[in-house]
Amino acid sequence: MKTLNMAVQGMTCQHCVHHVTEALKEVPGVESVEVSLDNHAATLQVGDDFAEPSAAAALDDAGYTMGEVQAG
Repeated sequence: MKTLNMAVQGMTCQHCVHHVTEALKEVPGVESVEVSLDNHAATLQVGDDFAEPSAAAALDDAGYTMGEVQAG
């Protein structure tokens, strides 16, 4: 398992945090999600079957945009 830190654009409130969290939890390979409104970012614990394009698509479907992704 590895940790990824991902910028998330478009969040403005705790309701947004909930939507982003739920969207990312549905992505295959995501083991856990922690979303910060203050940092406009998400920290993910992911397995080997995780694919960034799937996370980007899930965020896009929820109305948000994935920014830079860094290994944690």
